[in-house]
Amino acid sequence: MARAPALLRWRQPGTEPKREEEAAAAAATAAAAAGSSGRQETAQARPRGMAFRQALKLAACGLAGGSAAVLFSAVAVGKPRGTGASDAESRWASPEAPTWAERVRPGPTRGVWDSNWDKREPRSLINLRKRSTETGEEEITSKLDNLKARATRHIFLIRHSQYNLDGSLDKDRTLTELGREQAELTGYRLASLGVKFDKIVHSSMTRAIETTDIISKHLPGVNRVSTDLLREGAPIEPDPPVSDWKPEARYYEDGARIEAAFRNFIHRADAKQEEDSYEIFVCHANVIRYIVCRALQFPPEGWLRMSLNNGSITHLVIRPSGRVALRTLGDSGFMPPDKITRT
Repeated sequence: MARAPALLRWRQPGTEPKREEEAAAAAATAAAAAGSSGRQETAQARPRGMAFRQALKLAACGLAGGSAAVLFSAVAVGKPRGTGASDAESRWASPEAPTWAERVRPGPTRGVWDSNWDKREPRSLINLRKRSTETGEEEITSKLDNLKARATRHIFLIRHSQYNLDGSLDKDRTLTELGREQAELTGYRLASLGVKFDKIVHSSMTRAIETTDIISKHLPGVNRVSTDLLREGAPIEPDPPVSDWKPEARYYEDGARIEAAFRNFIHRADAKQEEDSYEIFVCHANVIRYIVCRALQFPPEGWLRMSLNNGSITHLVIRPSGRVALRTLGDSGFMPPDKITRT
């Protein structure tokens, strides 16, 4: 029993004997013990030999248990334990990524851009299937070249300033005193950009008209155009839905009108336009948000996920190729913090 703890003594990795050597040593010890006990025929020697064999069995069981623990630890790690340099490398090896990480890692999104979103792509303006034998490729190329846009359009979408919410009719919903200050700041900001604006198109609603009146003082000589297409409305049922329920007929009527505004005013430049243009549209939050979604080819149902301050500036750029870029969305940083509202 005194030798059993020595066999169970822990050893550092790389110094433990091989299993075969341990088994051979144990067998030799057992044989020696058996021979020694065989030469002693007395009745008192047999109990001592049995006690020794029991101790040997306990030592063997301890050795087997230690080997099983080493094997279990190797399986848990995923690699068998080595010795020397290979063992050191395995300790510092990069752990494998867990399986759940693959499930939550976002994958690339691949959208398809419609280059003819405004129906003004040159090839869509001529009938390529109606080519006679007299019409050659050079003539087709010449026609396409004449239909290509060459100028860039800069669209500035301005939300009206703060207005009186207590008015029951549109004519009663005039700008507040703060709203007039906001319009002054917006007009000053537009004038400070140092560009020549070509026109101002505004909604026919009272709050948009009054906002345009104040902005125009900072941009003298710029023509103004009023339109009902830019009036406020519900362009499309938002997703996710909101608690402020509206009947389907409301979206059906307003949506068609606001979509008509988008098709009429938001498109690439005409082929006859030689210089870049800068145009201002003074309208409403719902209209602007819907136009941004349509111009960027985002799902239009997401228009309500954006928020615009009163008097803010949204800048869209439409390239000759039809590509659209959003320079700013609802910029109101030119206003002092105490002048910013969203009503």
